[in-house]
Amino acid sequence: MKSRATVSPSRTKTANQQPAQPGEVRIISGQWRGRKLPVLDVQGLRPTTDRVKETLFNWLMQDIQGRAVLDCFSGSGSLAFEALSRHANSALLLERDAKAATQLKQNLARLKCENAEVRHTDTMQWLAAPARMQFDLVFIDPPFRQGLALPCAHLLQNNWLKPDALIYLETEKELDIRELPESWHLLKDKIAGQLAYRLFQYQPIIANTHPAGD
Repeated sequence: MKSRATVSPSRTKTANQQPAQPGEVRIISGQWRGRKLPVLDVQGLRPTTDRVKETLFNWLMQDIQGRAVLDCFSGSGSLAFEALSRHANSALLLERDAKAATQLKQNLARLKCENAEVRHTDTMQWLAAPARMQFDLVFIDPPFRQGLALPCAHLLQNNWLKPDALIYLETEKELDIRELPESWHLLKDKIAGQLAYRLFQYQPIIANTHPAGD
């Protein structure tokens, strides 16, 4: 997803599945199962591999249908397309690179998808504005080692998340997750080489407004 290196083919195969080739992403399951979508060879573009994507959507299982999805650094759109294929209610894809954003719009048109929108915008600036909607499934897969993951996480705290929202975070493995918001509770995590991918749930902290007793 995001502005990073070229698409890496999956390292997993079955008798009936072929990995996506460089320059494309494959939808694993759902209404568009098996569809392959082109991806631009943009410098730094690093779509989530099939292997990692399969793990993520196994984690999510029944927690996709009906969700409002935000894909913060969309890039190839791989995760958003997978969620839409599995009947997410809607998706908003944010992408700063103009050519990648155009490709995302073209791929949505290929799928005849009418419940998703692409915004050609800087994710951090967009999240810094007052929240205009809320989401209950969020994908954060920013370019590695550019200091974007933690600021993005904290900007999402500004009323962008529904209570109990699920948040997927894919980063370099050395990221210190202790700096994430206290309201993010780790559900799943895995390390693969230099990559760390994790699933959190947002549980708002309710301030105690009652005065202390004498």
